[in-house]
Amino acid sequence: MYPFIRLAYGILRERKKPAIGITDTMETTHICWPWDIDIWMELNNGRSLSIYDLARIPLAMRTPLWKALREQGWLMTMAGVSVRWRRRVRMFDKITIRSRGVCWDDKFLYIEQTMWKSDGECASHVLYRTAVTDKNGIVRPDRVCEAMGIPTQSPPIPDWVNAWIEAEAQRPWPPMQD
Repeated sequence: MYPFIRLAYGILRERKKPAIGITDTMETTHICWPWDIDIWMELNNGRSLSIYDLARIPLAMRTPLWKALREQGWLMTMAGVSVRWRRRVRMFDKITIRSRGVCWDDKFLYIEQTMWKSDGECASHVLYRTAVTDKNGIVRPDRVCEAMGIPTQSPPIPDWVNAWIEAEAQRPWPPMQD
């Protein structure tokens, strides 16, 4: 089940904090609870994405994006994710999530997040491709930027992000048609 109570707590905890820019980094802290673990007694890979969600929503709230979404009646959807897991997170480990917007192209916003253990080790890293949508489909990022009151020109797209964008463009859709 989705952790709605934790989400509500995170929203309440972050709502009074100062606003940040779309590419600024923010941190949230979380705990790996017993219901977050798998049969190997570590943070379940699916639950780790839910915990990243718990940090990404407050990120949107603290940037101009949240106000633009509410005023325009827009929604957000995930259009892709690349995950790299490197260290185990065990039950009751305290973790810090660092989140920031990285860049955007003609369709998508790219959000980077990392999960850090209390010993200073990076446990995982994700790159999300997200779309802002309305009843007609994807809202172009330049329109989103205008609604946020920020420049429409994206920061430079890092080479590693661009390589992922290009790799995703090569994937067949629908998949597994051979």
